[in-house]
This record gives sequence, structure tokens and C-alpha cells, in this order.
Amino acid sequence: MPDAATGVSRHVELAGCCNFRDLGGYAARDGRRSRWRRLFRSDGLTQLTGDDLAILARLGITSVIDLRTPLEVRTRGRFDQPGVAYYHLPLSDSLPGAEQAPAWHDAAFVAARYRRMVAEGASALRQVLHLLADPATYPAVFHCSVGKDRTGVLAAVVLGLLGVPDEVIVWDFTLSRRPMHELADRLRRQYADNADVVEQFVPVVLAVEPAAMSGFIAGVYEEYGSFEGLAGAVGAASAVEPMRRLLLEDAG
Repeated sequence: MPDAATGVSRHVELAGCCNFRDLGGYAARDGRRSRWRRLFRSDGLTQLTGDDLAILARLGITSVIDLRTPLEVRTRGRFDQPGVAYYHLPLSDSLPGAEQAPAWHDAAFVAARYRRMVAEGASALRQVLHLLADPATYPAVFHCSVGKDRTGVLAAVVLGLLGVPDEVIVWDFTLSRRPMHELADRLRRQYADNADVVEQFVPVVLAVEPAAMSGFIAGVYEEYGSFEGLAGAVGAASAVEPMRRLLLEDAG
């Protein structure tokens, strides 16, 4: 649905992925709002069609930030297009195993995993934030495989640093619900010969509980005091103000 004030659609419809959307249009506490068509979040980009790539070109995508593990990149490929800078910055070095899948119904478990991503992926997070402080990076998209967990953590950190209220960060997280059902159906079709394995991981894909993101945000405050404190802890304090200048605009 297009934004009522601007007519810009948050979700970008692509045939090759399910969860590509804009982080623009969110009101910050200082009265500004996040810029449209500057920063996007997405699921995997390796199955984009020619028409999809044309849409990304029209959006002016200059940089792709890939949060997936090295194994995912080796087995599923990477985004590789002329004129688009590619950055592989894994936010986690492992994926949940089948034995963990049932636990993804527990929002507290997921929130704790999100907090570990920040700790274990501190170096990648520092590099991402410094990239987002560079005007040459934009327009940019960051992604993982399903565009919900690692991508959701990074989106929360960026929006938090922009001063977007917590409840809006949680709302943005929950926008992945419908795309996750589409993605689960796509995985069932794509891996029909391994239906049992797919069904083991469907609970992980479909887990989009607001309490998981709320718990992550509460953990940031508990451990770092604020999102700014988190940025300082990973060595990216100097990136915060430049990033704000690039991603915020007056709400006119």
C-alpha cells in the first residue's frame, strides 16, 4: 500500500524475492523522518529476474550489503551486477539447526538470539554503519536469506539510531509476516523433493512475533543503554551523525 502522504509504496514487488521494502517515511523523535528510496531491506537477491534487475536499476541501487554466512554465499551465490558495489558482512556465522526450529515459537529465545547476533557480529555491524555514513553507498539494500532475522536486527539498529520510536521499529519488523508465508510456499515448491526438511524449518521462517523484536530492543537498552551506546560499543560512534544526515529529512 502506498504511503498516504507521498504515494510511495513501502513494498517493492519483485518476482525473485518476497520481502524487499523501503525503510523510508518513518517519523523520528526529533521531528524529521527517514528518507524514501535511500535504504531498503530484503530477503535473498540471487533469484531476481531480468525485470527485477531493471526495477533495481530504476531505484538506483548502488550498494548491496549481504549479511548471510559464507556458507550461504558459497551454496546460493551472490548478487553480482555491473556498477553495484557488493559487501559481504556476515552478521552471524551459523544458521539455526533443525533441533532449534521448535524454539522459534518462543519470542524470548528469538530475542536472545538477536542479541547474540549483535555481539558476535560486532565487526560486521561496525563496517555496515560506517558504510551507511558514506554518501557514495546510496541508494543501498541490505539483506539476508529470508529478510527477517539478521536483516530485522540491522533494520532495528539503523532505525533506532535515526530516532525512530521503538513501537515503529517493532511494527516494521512485523511487516515481514505476509512475505514469510509467501516465502515458505516458495520453499515448498522449490524443494518439493525434500519436503520433510523444509517443514522442519518452516517454523523459523514464519516466526515474526512482535515480542521478539521488543525483547531485542529491551536487551539493547539493558546492555548498552541506548542504540547510540551500541554503536559506540562496536566502534561506530563516529558514523551515527553522518548516517542521520544522509537518511533523515525534514518532515514537510
